[in-house]
Amino acid sequence: MMMTPADLPAFATGFMLTERLADTAADIVEIDAFEAEAGWIVRVALAEHCRGRIQDRVRHRSSDTGCGLCGIASLEQLHRPVANHPARPTTDAAALFAAIGSLRDHQSLNRATGAVHAAAACDARGGIVAVCEDVGRHNALDKLIGRLMLEEIDASFVLVTSRISFEMVDKALVLGTPLLVGVSAPTSMAIDHARAHGLALVALARADAMLVLNDPYETFGLVAKEGLEPPTPGL
Repeated sequence: MMMTPADLPAFATGFMLTERLADTAADIVEIDAFEAEAGWIVRVALAEHCRGRIQDRVRHRSSDTGCGLCGIASLEQLHRPVANHPARPTTDAAALFAAIGSLRDHQSLNRATGAVHAAAACDARGGIVAVCEDVGRHNALDKLIGRLMLEEIDASFVLVTSRISFEMVDKALVLGTPLLVGVSAPTSMAIDHARAHGLALVALARADAMLVLNDPYETFGLVAKEGLEPPTPGL
């Protein structure tokens, strides 16, 4: 992975879960992260019943920023089972605006570099309870998922500082969050994936505006209408 070498145990945990190499954090027996001459090496030991999945989910690239689809062996591996249906969101638009307004204060690495994404876990009132940063948006979300699992942190919704792609929605579904919010646009496949599995999806979120793309419980008093999707095709 081409990634920011921070929160590596959290990343490894999140990656194992979102790649479906492990079902729960308990399936990850050991994580050993250490610095080598040219970078970092992370070794992960999985429970015996999970080990056969590694061959089924072979990746053919070693240098990317963590896209869950880059390097998969076939398109058949794109659609993977989603174990749980997301719950009803327990938040409102005011909470989303509060989280967006305070997120920058939690992005210490981005303040120093201006070059990394963040994924934040938020409570029902929009308070930010955990943030992870990485040069890759997928890695940032994997780090957050791993941290939430390892530290047993509950979150009402997830906020990301990036475009919402198919794999970002898929990772949110693995986490089981009721709501995914992004500051940029979604892709068509991301919208389809969210709608197919009942994930509330909000994009183009600002401090005083947002675009609701999927609102299965009418949480925001809106139902996303066909034709509102930004023209962002593909994954």
